[in-house]
Amino acid sequence: MNILIADDENDIRNLVKISLEENGYTVLAAQNGKEAWDILMSQDVQLAILDVMMPVMDGFTLLRKMREHSIIPVIFLTARTDDVDKVLGLGLGADDYMEKPFSLAELVARVGAQLRRNNEYLSQKGKPVTSITYENLSIDTEKCCVFKNGELIELGAKEYKLLLHFMEHPERVFTKRQLYQAVWEDDYYFDDNTIMVHISRIRNRIEDDPQNPKYLKTIRGIGYKLHYTGEKV
Repeated sequence: MNILIADDENDIRNLVKISLEENGYTVLAAQNGKEAWDILMSQDVQLAILDVMMPVMDGFTLLRKMREHSIIPVIFLTARTDDVDKVLGLGLGADDYMEKPFSLAELVARVGAQLRRNNEYLSQKGKPVTSITYENLSIDTEKCCVFKNGELIELGAKEYKLLLHFMEHPERVFTKRQLYQAVWEDDYYFDDNTIMVHISRIRNRIEDDPQNPKYLKTIRGIGYKLHYTGEKV
């Protein structure tokens, strides 16, 4: 597995490189976005770890260019803690976001998780999927039916598409813009209550207590994700 680390801080770049190499990865290092782009265009890279603030080309600009050509997982490392930056990064297609200072052990764990998730996606690509299961929930994609503990749940068309999108990408955080574009297949021009209303309707159907959801979590200032916190089946 080739991992790209792009950061203009030598100490951070070297520490990440050493930690990843100790865990069996091959690491390609860049000190700015332009160097990182050149590596991506010339090497086979399976995951990229990017700093946001870099000279020559910043992380956001690099990610925009990457998403025109590649779907490899991207993890942002940054000292910028504004929710606006997190929303922008996720909206551009980042898969994870870690704030500096960070734990090297946690970073290595997140790298492994993203690679496993991407490998599972690639292995399933092209195969017909007729059912998806997440904890107590399951979806029959041929009949467009949702079940909880084997019992049919009635959902409207948009709620069904939203829940399906979440179940196809469990644990991933989605902004309102991303959800709107995925389900409504249209641009999201302003922050109205559309997404919130449909999320509320889904919770009323799948949650034991919609006021304390165990499936659909609100990530304050960013969006929503499917993350089960109830008793495991």
